[in-house]
Amino acid sequence: MYSAGTRNSELETKNQSMRTILFLIQKEFIQIFRNKMMLPVIFIMPMVQLIILLHAATLEMKQIELFVVDKDLSSTSRRLIENFKRSPFYILKDYSTSIEEAEQELRRGNVDIILHIPSGFERVMVRESSAKIQILIDAINGTAAGLINGYTQAIIAGFNQKIISEWVGTTGTNHFQNIELTYSLWYNPRLNYKIFMLPALMVMLITIIGMFLSALNLVREKELGTLEQINVTPIRKYQFIVGKLVPFWIIALFELAFLMVIGKLFFNLPVLGSVGLLFGFASVYLLVVMGVGLFISTISQTQQQVMFVSFFFMILFILMSGIFTPVETMPDWAQKINIINPLAYFMRVIRMVILKGSGFSDILKEFISLSVFAFIILSLAVWRYRKTT
Repeated sequence: MYSAGTRNSELETKNQSMRTILFLIQKEFIQIFRNKMMLPVIFIMPMVQLIILLHAATLEMKQIELFVVDKDLSSTSRRLIENFKRSPFYILKDYSTSIEEAEQELRRGNVDIILHIPSGFERVMVRESSAKIQILIDAINGTAAGLINGYTQAIIAGFNQKIISEWVGTTGTNHFQNIELTYSLWYNPRLNYKIFMLPALMVMLITIIGMFLSALNLVREKELGTLEQINVTPIRKYQFIVGKLVPFWIIALFELAFLMVIGKLFFNLPVLGSVGLLFGFASVYLLVVMGVGLFISTISQTQQQVMFVSFFFMILFILMSGIFTPVETMPDWAQKINIINPLAYFMRVIRMVILKGSGFSDILKEFISLSVFAFIILSLAVWRYRKTT
């Protein structure tokens, strides 16, 4: 059994350790706020990046430049062209009866799509109940070409359906029955692409804060020579690491709250789930990315090395996270590698919580996975730090 003096001694040791950590955290905050460049990096740059990237990182096509080649010059061809002109996605760039002229404009990159209506289009449609038109799309950008093709097919299908319904009414046949579709769009009923991208951009920005700044801060201690001075003091290494990571962990969480407020005020971001659940998951996620940053700093000697290595991992994490394309569309080998990508977990969870209102049971698998990752990467970072000092 421990005596009262032994228990008091252990309690005093714990209190002293806690005071040491608090002093280190206080020192880090003082250094951060003394740096005149740090505050704009933490607050102003993410806000500007969020607003700019949200308008730039979009897969919506709103200004599709259309070249119409109408060799039929009939009322039916004009009705089809009017359907494209009424669409908010198309801009009628030019109009001609020469397909060669249109193809030349397409080669020059002046138009995105050619609508070629051949001669006799209306006559063939009336005689044979079917007719052909030609669509030529600039497919240098495969994603944009796929979207343009989808929009075009939808307009032509709508025009075709309208023609069929008119002909059925004219002939008096009644063996065709209209099929009525009732659809409901969940979670993003207005199909606002900004609502889909905004949570993903918030993840990317707080990752930069958590990974880059925590890694650069430790390497900066190496460059200034203060790390060797700290190592000869009675400060334990776990106290030093906690004192280094906690300030940026707090700043990153505050950054997330700040970006959510910006999203709500400027873009009316809906938050259907629990904010506490989101910040709880973000807390674990930040431990992972800060552990990665700490590990990178232990194998780097200069801030330039940290930037190069961090940039390498950041690009891989972002491109494979599902921010632009669904993870399910990636090859099987890429999906298996993506298991160790922390951004992929948080990218999925933040959209589930904010847009779907998912609860803890819905994200339990991701929470457990990130908790395991946090333990592993922080252990590796501490082990590597101890080995190199």
